[in-house]
Amino acid sequence: MPEPVLLLLGGTTLAAQLARAAAAFDVSVIYSLAGRTVPGPVPGVDVRRGGFGGAEALADYLRQKNVFAVVDATHAYAARISENARLACQMADRPLLRLQAPPWREMPGDRWLQVPDISAARDVAAHTALRVFVSTGRQAMAEFADDRRCWWLARVIAPGADLPILSNGQYLYARGPFQQADEVSLLREHRISALISKNAGGLATYAKIAAARDLGLPVVMIARPDAAAAPLVETVDDACDWLQNCIG
Repeated sequence: MPEPVLLLLGGTTLAAQLARAAAAFDVSVIYSLAGRTVPGPVPGVDVRRGGFGGAEALADYLRQKNVFAVVDATHAYAARISENARLACQMADRPLLRLQAPPWREMPGDRWLQVPDISAARDVAAHTALRVFVSTGRQAMAEFADDRRCWWLARVIAPGADLPILSNGQYLYARGPFQQADEVSLLREHRISALISKNAGGLATYAKIAAARDLGLPVVMIARPDAAAAPLVETVDDACDWLQNCIG
């Protein structure tokens, strides 16, 4: 009988923490990453890169690899991946857990402008400021490529051929976590007058939100998509308790 396997769909700080914690369980762990995310080494954990090809293909993968449970610890805005995970686990009759940091909450001094999606965020920012810091990930950059209504400073993890040229802006390449003082300096250096952000939650990228508060800048905040219907926990400890119950 093949050894039972835990499939961890990752790419977030919580996912990396769970991968390290799950390595201590008496099961094999596959840590699956999409895109350009580069994790640190996790002893005892196999890292898989790339997509699965949809829900049916993922369901077949769960059966072939003898996956006994799936933890979806992808980004809060990776709605398609989460939905495919939900459908695949339903088809393959495997338990699914969603591990996701709670959203940031607006605090005194914050100036949040809530919007439903990236297109709305771009339009609101263009009518609000002349120089805008965009930290929404590389997938959204096509929205800004030909928009000359203001100047865009877009931060992504790394360069790549998939990034369109910004006709009125520039890219900044950096990986979090970031420090608040550094974010304040960055916003001042580039004379930024508004930010666009997804409500990722967690600590790794919160410093930009605190920096905007310090400087009195508006943040155009993109709402989270509805989470796929699965049990939800917000801490690695709770995820480990769930896994222990699955293992028995």
